[in-house]
Amino acid sequence: MQLVVARIGRAHGIKGEVTVEVRTDEPELRLGPGAVLATDPAATGPLTIESGRVHSGRLLLRFEGVRDRTGAEALRNTLLIAEVDPAELPEEEDEFYDHQLIDLDVVLADGTEIGRITEISHLPSQDLFIVERPDGSEVMIPFVEEIVTAIDLEEQRAVIDPPPGLIDESEAVVASSRDEEQAGEQADGTPKGEGS
Repeated sequence: MQLVVARIGRAHGIKGEVTVEVRTDEPELRLGPGAVLATDPAATGPLTIESGRVHSGRLLLRFEGVRDRTGAEALRNTLLIAEVDPAELPEEEDEFYDHQLIDLDVVLADGTEIGRITEISHLPSQDLFIVERPDGSEVMIPFVEEIVTAIDLEEQRAVIDPPPGLIDESEAVVASSRDEEQAGEQADGTPKGEGS
């Protein structure tokens, strides 16, 4: 099974290093020296990680054969893909791989459907579920114990207990009325029917 574990950002310095946007809970395992990763677009890879270090809170990687800024910049926006055994599980009982969580139904404790997890965003402070609502809109739900009360892989669902305002319909109403107000303005920012 293939998993996207990172996206290459801009070049760093002049010796071939690149910044990466990490998309795995286990960067030390998936993005360590010697790791060979497939790429998207495929023509770019495979890439072998030569070294890695953290600089100002960002992971920097250097790949074998990439020695200068030009080569590093050519890799920008490339997705790094690792081969993972589907049966492989994280060491900790309450940890999950992204591929286990993607497509889970998100419901409230009473069974009310909220949506479906389409992406996991790994931020420095916490992970976020990107959840697609039935109407096509998206909501971000922090993957923390206080909010995500249960992950049931057999039932393919995540049970949440959101604080007020996180997914309230009233927010969608406010957003849509704001959009209508903006649509009622001319390109120069003046309400329709006003101006010269």
